[in-house]
Amino acid sequence: MTFRRLAAALCAFLALPVSAEIRPVPTQAPAGVYKLDPDYARVIFKVSHLGFSNYTALFTRLDAELVFDPEDPEAMMLRATVDPASIETHYPDPTFNFNALLAGPDFLDAGQFPEITFESTSIRLTAPDRAAVRGFLTLHGVTREITLRVKYNGGYAGHPADPGGARIGFSASGTIFRSHFGMSLGLPEPGTTLGLGDAVQVQIEAGFINPDAPGPQLGP
Repeated sequence: MTFRRLAAALCAFLALPVSAEIRPVPTQAPAGVYKLDPDYARVIFKVSHLGFSNYTALFTRLDAELVFDPEDPEAMMLRATVDPASIETHYPDPTFNFNALLAGPDFLDAGQFPEITFESTSIRLTAPDRAAVRGFLTLHGVTREITLRVKYNGGYAGHPADPGGARIGFSASGTIFRSHFGMSLGLPEPGTTLGLGDAVQVQIEAGFINPDAPGPQLGP
């Protein structure tokens, strides 16, 4: 092969999408529609407080549905909802309702915007068990496209001790900016950290179940 042909072949190879060279990790979990198991799901967020620590809280009322296809992960679809009024800060002073403050008009305004939603638009494998999941996040009445980094933790077709049926699990993370969603109260002045940070780190742990999935009860 001449140098020119070799260079052309190399360029063509490098132009291939990353996911074209990645095979999804094998799993016992069958394809199907899976529902979130709220007992094994958490949405946690962190935001800088004065630059000294990351204030951490979570939401307690979640729902999601995943169209799962282990042979073609990039064809999968996800829709998730979060109740912003379910924010839980574990604030230690019982005389002050910090949960209500964050759910109120100054921040999430759950009364006017009672649902946070995420709908996937594309999934791209970045490793056999990892993917970049793009989708539209609607928060505080504003819709923007974001990307989540997702890891598939595994699954099974079923287990004799698990009445939920087939089960799969994921971990995900991402970052959003609250100012992009119309929440700018307390942002630090430029060049300082004295306030509540703009960047919000989101961490998600999600277990899904499908009681109607076919397949043997094999275990993990």
